[in-house]
Amino acid sequence: MISCGAPSRHDILIVGGGHAGAQAAVTLRQRGFTGTIGLLNGEPELPYERPPLSKEYLSGEKSFDRILIRPATFWAEKQIDVMPGHVVTAVDAAAHCVMLADGRVHGYGTLIWAAGGNPRRLSCPGNALGGVHSVRTRADVDKMLLELADDPQIVVIGGGFIGLEAAAVLTKRGLAVTLLEALPRVLARVAGEDISRFYEAVHRGHGVDLRMGVVVACLEGRTRVTGVRLSDGTRIPADMVIAGIGILPAVEALLAAGAEGGNGVAVDAYCRTSLPDIYAIGDCALHANPYADGALIRLESVQNAHDQAMVAVCSIMGDPIPYDAVPWFWSNQYDLKLQTVGLSIGYDDVIIRGDPASRSFSAIYLKNGRVIALDCVNAMRDYVQGKALVTARICPDPVRLACTDVPLKTLVQQTA
Repeated sequence: MISCGAPSRHDILIVGGGHAGAQAAVTLRQRGFTGTIGLLNGEPELPYERPPLSKEYLSGEKSFDRILIRPATFWAEKQIDVMPGHVVTAVDAAAHCVMLADGRVHGYGTLIWAAGGNPRRLSCPGNALGGVHSVRTRADVDKMLLELADDPQIVVIGGGFIGLEAAAVLTKRGLAVTLLEALPRVLARVAGEDISRFYEAVHRGHGVDLRMGVVVACLEGRTRVTGVRLSDGTRIPADMVIAGIGILPAVEALLAAGAEGGNGVAVDAYCRTSLPDIYAIGDCALHANPYADGALIRLESVQNAHDQAMVAVCSIMGDPIPYDAVPWFWSNQYDLKLQTVGLSIGYDDVIIRGDPASRSFSAIYLKNGRVIALDCVNAMRDYVQGKALVTARICPDPVRLACTDVPLKTLVQQTA
């Protein structure tokens, strides 16, 4: 139990300064909320966009000012109290207050938990050596950029979006990059084999030493990493290691306070947790997703952060609208833009629309004949028009679905 006699209190307190937390604060003011709003950000920064960290910010194409979600003046004008460098360590749901890492206590009327997650750390020996990095915060990338000046040999561990995006940026800088993936193919958890093999060929074509089905035994070095040892004894020289192996949802304080959950904090269709007056949104929210046949999942995406922020705010303001947003994602690698709509979980068929050799094509995923997702590579039109195929939950003719001369929007109209 936290003693909650602290003078600091907000009508709505938001924990987390990423997309979800920032959007919740913005939406509250947009919808006319006039009470006090506080936003506790664990980082010493104003809210900023995370996707560019492994893309434009790492490459130097965008400065930090250009990835701020809003300028500093915005928060002041909207009377939103942004409090950087404030880490929440405990929650007392009964007393309606949180404890900070420095021992201070902050009260709330309603709490919106948007704390996101923390990078999953390597578990092998040597994981704490200097030169071992993750890509989650500005500080992470700034530290990497300082070390890149020495032209290091780089090993990226993890063949998901973060790992591939980082490999693409660093390879374009002329650096030697080896990418290790434990599974038989890259993007194995989020895309079909056609997309995986396409991106493997692209990265190899740009000089990435790509190795699948390998297990890291340890990282070698005294104070700084000098190499990566695989389970078969192979040693790969490395001056820098980047681990892109996912995140762990930052929900320990809520679970300790009695919230239901596990791999995330469980929320209902209105983003309410099992604790009174506490909502959870974004990467850490475990929810039944209608586009995953009701399975309990977490979505780590800007789309989910924004849409769940809207759902939570509407519920708080007495106009509840259940969460029913189609998921979408994107990834930039080299000259390729991958845009995904829907969730390919459980697909039983895939149709390739277009020619991968042209570097513009789509993989369309079906389940029981129904379109459930699309991965579109440099195929903006398919992405835009294909969204309706997913949301309408229709079963178009597979032959026409594969034909690039047939616009996807006509299949929606014909099926309807």
